[in-house]
Amino acid sequence: MIIGAIDQREASGDNRRVLTGLLLCYGLFWAWLAIDPVDRRDWLLENLLTLGFVAVLLLTYRRFAFSLTSYCLMGIFLIFHTIGAHYTYAEVPIGFWLQHTLELSRNPFDRIAHFAYGALLVYPLRELLVRLAGVKGLWSYYLPASGILAQSGFFEVVEAVVAMIVSPELGSLYLGTQGDEWDAQKDMAAAFVGSLLTMASTLVISKSEPLNPLFA
Repeated sequence: MIIGAIDQREASGDNRRVLTGLLLCYGLFWAWLAIDPVDRRDWLLENLLTLGFVAVLLLTYRRFAFSLTSYCLMGIFLIFHTIGAHYTYAEVPIGFWLQHTLELSRNPFDRIAHFAYGALLVYPLRELLVRLAGVKGLWSYYLPASGILAQSGFFEVVEAVVAMIVSPELGSLYLGTQGDEWDAQKDMAAAFVGSLLTMASTLVISKSEPLNPLFA
């Protein structure tokens, strides 16, 4: 038991060092892309929720620490968002490359980011529900996916309201609709599909790791 406790403390210490490194790397990446963004006002709007999200993670770390896997997934999504905020989602260079290569009608980076939102953040959401609410069984896979869909719809509304209040003239640029009247619905669908794929993968993994409480 003593050896197990020592191993647990060492693992926790290793995790903290890794997380500190991740936070530092992301901070440097964010600061680099904060220099001369394509549209400064759009960049400010895009970062309102991002800075709030990171602040909440830091302030609640001692009371609820996610797994290293969850923090890494959240970090990857934040990188996606930081790139989109720098260029504006409709003008990310790699998105134009994909548009021309795949002969698409629009820059797909915005849609990819929404898919990533669902695929990357549904796992931390599931961890939150399993550890705090005690959700188990198939509900622990269904509720996170449905939660991502609900969050996606909620943030579409929040983004529209923020755009109208803070900077109405930036509405279409900030929302990245690119002239598509069904853009919000398609973004929600992309996030939902991403969450379903991750939960399906998690369910498959649970069959081979039945002793892990996060897969129970």
